[in-house]
Amino acid sequence: MATTFRISLHAETQAQAEAAAAAAFKRIAALNAVFSDYEPNSELMQLCNSGPDKPFKASDDLFTLVSRALEFARLTEGALDITCGNLTHLWRRTKRTHKLPPADRLQQALAATDWRAVRLDDKAQTITLLKPGMLLDLGGIAKGYAADAGLKVLQEHGLTRALMMAGGDIAIGDPPPGEDAWEIKLRQFAGAAPEEDLTTVRLHNCGVSTSGDLYQFTEIEGTRYSHIVSPQTGLGLTDRIACSVIAPDCTTSDALDTAICVMGKERGLKMAATVKGVIVKFVKQAKVEK
Repeated sequence: MATTFRISLHAETQAQAEAAAAAAFKRIAALNAVFSDYEPNSELMQLCNSGPDKPFKASDDLFTLVSRALEFARLTEGALDITCGNLTHLWRRTKRTHKLPPADRLQQALAATDWRAVRLDDKAQTITLLKPGMLLDLGGIAKGYAADAGLKVLQEHGLTRALMMAGGDIAIGDPPPGEDAWEIKLRQFAGAAPEEDLTTVRLHNCGVSTSGDLYQFTEIEGTRYSHIVSPQTGLGLTDRIACSVIAPDCTTSDALDTAICVMGKERGLKMAATVKGVIVKFVKQAKVEK
């Protein structure tokens, strides 16, 4: 899933900690084989290669995650759109070449992006893509789901005082011994004043995710483009945006942080207010051009 997973936990013995951590990492490796669009033989890519209008029998994990992703697509009015795979592939090439995508290829990719063109059959547990050339990208939600799954494995091994980190996504369990919470520092913008750059929160039994262009961006002809791609334009966002979301689980926080960046502060906060247990820390800076 193009990120590094880390575990922090408290256990009575080293052997217990190592066994639980090994099981959690094994679970995450299995999910990578399901969700990754970097792995040509992943279950996700098998779905994408199945062709339009052909029901694909999905595993429990893939069906569950695609179902949740479509729920968030409806909630965010398409700001989270897992059918944007053609757009993200174009943007990965843009970051390598520092050249904007050709207009015709961009329009083709936009035409194949439509979360409404994914049909689910709950009874048969199948996923059907309704447009030719559709390519899914679960990058906006899969890491949070995997973090939740890894934390669950630790808990099943009796280690509830733990957290699972997946890049900017953290699934948080019970607090450390003698504490009422884990202390989490959210870094949002490099170069900002210290009090603006770091936000400290104390959390337990929830998920927290941060999305923004602090580390992942590219500059083309004097304009700074984020790695966050808008499903509406097919291009990286040009506003300096960072959004942290605290939610009941990491799947939710992962899905909403990027979506809110795409939606913008006003729409994003209005949407988040409708979701129980969600807290948003939103930072937006002016467009940066040289």
